Amino acid sequence: MRYLFANCKSLQSCDFIRKRTLLMIVCILLSGCRSPRADSGPSIEFSKIPQSEVGGPDKVSAIAKILQFSGYEWEVRQNPSPRGGVGNAYDAANAWTDADGKLHLRIAKSAEGWSCAEVNLRRSLGYGSYLFVVHEIMRLEPAAVLGLYTWDDLNAAQNHQEMDIEISRWGDPVSKNAQYVIQPYYVPVNVFRFMSPHGGVTTHSFHWEPGRVSFRSTRGGSVRGTSVLAEHVFTSGVPSPGSESVRMSFYVYGKTRTPLQNEAEVVIEKFEYLP
Repeated sequence: MRYLFANCKSLQSCDFIRKRTLLMIVCILLSGCRSPRADSGPSIEFSKIPQSEVGGPDKVSAIAKILQFSGYEWEVRQNPSPRGGVGNAYDAANAWTDADGKLHLRIAKSAEGWSCAEVNLRRSLGYGSYLFVVHEIMRLEPAAVLGLYTWDDLNAAQNHQEMDIEISRWGDPVSKNAQYVIQPYYVPVNVFRFMSPHGGVTTHSFHWEPGRVSFRSTRGGSVRGTSVLAEHVFTSGVPSPGSESVRMSFYVYGKTRTPLQNEAEVVIEKFEYLP
């Protein structure tokens, strides 16, 4: 420091050099104390809820609601969906499990209109047997739809690997109230319609294998049941496995002259998969 001021020609110049030197020292000390992350902006992470069907809006949510049901993890839909021919809203509050472990799906009414329910299995299962035990289905209005099906967001080439068990009259009060479907549904041989009873417990299942899928519905809580309600085998247009997952949806069919009038609820007692 003494060397820096040794050649000062005047008091004024020495004072200037002294001040400048002190300023430089302060700057060096401050820069050495800065955090290496001081210039980085805030880091915010969001978990994106996957878009479940092509054509629906892409939403971002910080929280995905997960349910435990029949030994599996299910994600509750919170995005709108065009399934049913209209832009149905979905509310996470419309899907829950009770103290006995049963899954409840509800169509609810609010000031904004109807909100529906859907749960999506968080893993793909592939070939095997899929079984759904439906507990005490109430007498559904013609515009209400319960769908038990597979769906692949990514593979449109195989009609999204969609295979359906659907309980609905599709807006027609006098039609049969259930069907098995291999997509596309507009091919007549891809749809088999039947009657499912309104009370008691019914079991709906399908066995998926290469080039073949066999559907069966019975009374009671097992695939053998007390009596067979319907069974059908498809051998044409059967998709192969990909990244499909099981979906259970309860929603409003919008293309009808008999629109939904009342809230509704269904109970799924059990889901079972056997490879």
